[in-house]
Amino acid sequence: MSGASGRRGPGELAIVLHSHQPYVAGFGTWPFGEEWLWESIATSYLPLLELLDRGAPLTLSLTPVLCDQLEEPGAIERCREFLRTTRVVTHRRDIASAADAGVVAALEHSAARYEWAHARLSEIASRPGGLLGALGRHVAWTSAATHAILPLLATDAGVRLQLRAGIAAHRARFGDDWGGGLWAPECAYAPWLDELLGQAGVRSTCVDLTDVLEATQHLRPLRTLAGPLLVPIDRVTIELVWGRAGYPSDPRYRNYHAFTEYRHRAWSNDGRPYDAARGAAAAAEHAADFVARVRERVAGGGLCVLATDTELYGDWWHEGPLWLEAVLGEAAQQGLPVAHLDEALTRHAPAPAPPDLPVTSWGTPRDLTTWSAPTVAAVAWRARDAELRTVAAARAGGGDERAVRELLALQSSDWAFLVSTGLAEPYGRERAAHHRTALDAALAAPEAHDPHVRNLAPWGSLAVLREP
Repeated sequence: MSGASGRRGPGELAIVLHSHQPYVAGFGTWPFGEEWLWESIATSYLPLLELLDRGAPLTLSLTPVLCDQLEEPGAIERCREFLRTTRVVTHRRDIASAADAGVVAALEHSAARYEWAHARLSEIASRPGGLLGALGRHVAWTSAATHAILPLLATDAGVRLQLRAGIAAHRARFGDDWGGGLWAPECAYAPWLDELLGQAGVRSTCVDLTDVLEATQHLRPLRTLAGPLLVPIDRVTIELVWGRAGYPSDPRYRNYHAFTEYRHRAWSNDGRPYDAARGAAAAAEHAADFVARVRERVAGGGLCVLATDTELYGDWWHEGPLWLEAVLGEAAQQGLPVAHLDEALTRHAPAPAPPDLPVTSWGTPRDLTTWSAPTVAAVAWRARDAELRTVAAARAGGGDERAVRELLALQSSDWAFLVSTGLAEPYGRERAAHHRTALDAALAAPEAHDPHVRNLAPWGSLAVLREP
């Protein structure tokens, strides 16, 4: 299939990569905390940067809270130390105790990837701007300041704070030529947000309308009356790479869930020792299949948006970066245009947005259940209560910037997500409780010293909450 060809038609593909990690800098290491960020840097962001530097037409989103951590003094040095010591030592221990030659080969492959990441990160860190500057040359979209579920916020002031702090951070770091693209956290959308998004300067945002529109309607942007273009992500396409039975479940790929004694991955999904060559061959086959399917999907025209978390490629799906690179090569061979989303939107006339769109997200199901359900009711309720009290204090002439930053930290979607999905329930509850307690202290004693949130949301402003 890799040699297939076809006449270039009016349809095209946009690959949108949403890069995000919760604010873990200084809040724990293993099994929860900074190690998440180090793994994403080593296995996802650095391989992605290689593709972007070679001109890959990918639409990159960086959340402000991820950028906060990448520019925090000492953060990259801690990541380099983790790769240089912890990863080297633990691989050696696993290799020394492995009896199977195939497992040894898989561990040597894994160790080599971390060694490459350490060398590459050290090289980039020596340049002006470091890793954030290197990624910043390619970033197109920003997001809300700390990845809050915007439809769940209690006040317009809270939404304005998240939007303005995030956009201000993006412009301060990457320049004023921001094109107006904003990734709504978790693709959570409600029609009442349109006006607030428009006031903030947002021109386009992705939405998941899988259960709302017919499948063919996902291939065209929607024009709202008061706000930005709504860009439907294409669930039909996304399920190929992010569904339960998608490509990463293939028997030849490296198993994400099976660990050695020191938590390295040395087996394939079929239980055999991982074979890197076999995994690479699978990635090439699936890239060819993917491009052929998307070509068929847009044969009659339209814009197909493959939107996923960046961390899928490498961190979660080991062969994901190979697959991405192969998709771009296959698209060129098979005649499928791949474009930056902002550029593609100029070529596709929007349809009017339906007037009765419901509240949606890309959670399970496509509503806000993941972040507001009985399992996480306390987390959601306390965040809303904290917002109301912070806004009230600000409008009464009280509060301070520390309270604002703790509010932003508390509003992160990640704490409820970790609880409701069971991925790290104790950590999610602890972080939400920590920021709630710190916010209470800030409201009780304004201007007190705060050593905890460090570089989080430096562009958050109390003045926004005081606006009528």
